[in-house]
Amino acid sequence: MKGFPDLPPIWLLAASMTTWILAEGLPLVQAFGPVFQIVGWGLVAAGLAGIVWSALWFRRKRTTIEPHHTPSVLIVEGPYRISRNPIYLGMVLISVGYVLMKGALSPVLVPVILVWVLSKRFIEPEEHALRQAFGADAESYLSATRRWL
Repeated sequence: MKGFPDLPPIWLLAASMTTWILAEGLPLVQAFGPVFQIVGWGLVAAGLAGIVWSALWFRRKRTTIEPHHTPSVLIVEGPYRISRNPIYLGMVLISVGYVLMKGALSPVLVPVILVWVLSKRFIEPEEHALRQAFGADAESYLSATRRWL
């Protein structure tokens, strides 16, 4: 994957494009009706709000938000009290919401695959980096706070 911009928003975009392609090209069954579309919009809005709230903490603490970079501060406040990965959680909410908005059954596994990709490519390496950078403080935080919810 040399030269590929390995960033979580790129993976969310790929999941969204896959959802669109499957829903439009191979819908199988229209499983989700108008109520689910409203719920989908709500999940997208909640995901975006969670991402913005989380990103503001990175700015407030003056540490890097980019994965694969070493953070200078361990953020344990705000949304990070509830989830160790509120930005990734927001991305998954957006993906689930988009599947519901499209209404087709065919892309229903796309958010599950996104969770797997985010976990393997970003979350696990970030947890390792936190342990390396912050030692016992990171271990305490990681054991006390859930990875997702």
